Amino acid sequence: MSRIPCRHLIFALTLPFTIPVASAAPTQLVTQSPQTVTEVAPGVFLVDFGRVAFGNLRLLPPANATGAVTVHFGEALKAGRIDRQPGGTVRYVRATATLAGPAPLVVAPAPDPRNTKQPAAILTPAESGVVLPFRWVEIEGWPGPLQATQVERRAAFARTWQDDAAAFRCDDATLNGIWELCRYSIKATTYAGVYVDGDRERIPYEADAYLNQLSHYACDPDPTMARDTFDRLLQFPTWPTEWAAHVIFMAQADWMQTGDTAWLAARYDALHAKLLLDRARPDGLLVSTPAQIKQGDIVDWPVGERDGFVFTPVNTVVNAFHLRAVAALAELARALHHDADAAALTDRLRTTGAAFQREFFDPARGLYRDGIGTDHASFHANLFPLAFGLVPSEHRASVVAFLRKKGMACSPYAAQYLLAALFENDAADAALALITAPGDRSWRHMLESGTTITWEAWDNRYKPNQDWNHAWGAAPANLLPHYVLGVSALAPGWTRVRLRPYPGSLTRCEGRVPTPRGPVDVNWQRGAVFTLSFTLPPGATARLELPATGQNIVTIDGEPAAATRAGPWLLIAGDWSGSHAVEVR
Repeated sequence: MSRIPCRHLIFALTLPFTIPVASAAPTQLVTQSPQTVTEVAPGVFLVDFGRVAFGNLRLLPPANATGAVTVHFGEALKAGRIDRQPGGTVRYVRATATLAGPAPLVVAPAPDPRNTKQPAAILTPAESGVVLPFRWVEIEGWPGPLQATQVERRAAFARTWQDDAAAFRCDDATLNGIWELCRYSIKATTYAGVYVDGDRERIPYEADAYLNQLSHYACDPDPTMARDTFDRLLQFPTWPTEWAAHVIFMAQADWMQTGDTAWLAARYDALHAKLLLDRARPDGLLVSTPAQIKQGDIVDWPVGERDGFVFTPVNTVVNAFHLRAVAALAELARALHHDADAAALTDRLRTTGAAFQREFFDPARGLYRDGIGTDHASFHANLFPLAFGLVPSEHRASVVAFLRKKGMACSPYAAQYLLAALFENDAADAALALITAPGDRSWRHMLESGTTITWEAWDNRYKPNQDWNHAWGAAPANLLPHYVLGVSALAPGWTRVRLRPYPGSLTRCEGRVPTPRGPVDVNWQRGAVFTLSFTLPPGATARLELPATGQNIVTIDGEPAAATRAGPWLLIAGDWSGSHAVEVR
């Protein structure tokens, strides 16, 4: 496997602040040999590369070859052949090439007007040729039998990507397959140098980018692509209301990942506009105009995933995002010692938060209404307040019970928030059951479909024009290591780590989570004794929060350790560095 470096485009940023102009995260073309070459009809060869990747084809015809070949590129297979009418935006493209001339020969289709519209679409480097997502090709017109050594895929990935940076394995084979599907999805969608919405438009969107960022960090430690996407989104913001808040979420995620105040300081002032304060009424709640309700307030996507949400001028989902963004920006203000800003934002969080509870919460049902003027209580009106820490402790049980009963009543986008909320509220069993549920609304369904990159929606029947290469569908890439393995950052730059496994029904798990300081390696097993071994990178300490079990007698490296019971958890005294073995009896 050889690597062909390629220069990437440069964004000339026109932003309301001064920052260094940086090139997008560099990509490279990796040559890949086929897994199989099969003659499926006389003179027609089906080539399978095993997984979908964004790239093009390189052929090495025999000496003195003449004539032309026809190449069919496809993401979908039907009856053992490439599906040439796959529907929606599932990819099928036909290209031709002349064999005469210097070898090797690069074959690719013409640029697609759909995903090269300027100025918003991301253009891949001219010297790498047109790239598209495909797993299979069919080749017609080849002179003689096609040998595996005569065909290669040139696949585009981030140059900094490290395949061995992350690992995850537990005693559930389906979960292992889902994690690998999602990890590879993040890798495969780095082809553009910034996070894009799959292949349909090749445009960065804020919510897509944030979910992509979370999973990228869990699979590979380099923040360059997330940062370049962030800067691109400041230049080309998109239309959904809640997507503005995701820009602040991205900045906060960068701060927690890197601890870099210089990068944050250069962008801080641009974040205030993302609070949408021009839409605030006197009590701080945001108001939506009829036009913003019609196109803007998104709740979930596609529209059929909104659980009957009733849109009103002052609605719960928009204001939950607003309050989460205010809290995140207050944290960033404190990090930069903008004390007046931090105080003002904290005061806004308090007063607007009180209005949120007063206007939206229905104490008779223990649930949140969709908005002022309706009694309808949708899945999303309760999901987002729980995910954003807005539900008072005395009401969390009723909200969690409501969400558990509803099941996966949201899209893969909102599932990121749903599953995190369930894990954080002691419902790991429900979260894991949803990830692996039978039917067509889970990652088990994606895995069993044979796809090798996650989808935009749960199935084509929920969004007929969905992309089959959409990174916002890869949430388990970050959820499984952060919750099941139990590794998350407690302080910016990973100076402090929280080790808190959520086993659910699992009995063992091991894995690796990359950080800027180096990897965190963890192995836990649960039986009559709960055991945890871990290794931290230099400069990091860990707080241990382990599942309570038996008599809750804790030893670390064979020596007794003090622990305090807090609900289902044991909080182990002290901060720990280096490598240790823990037992809870």
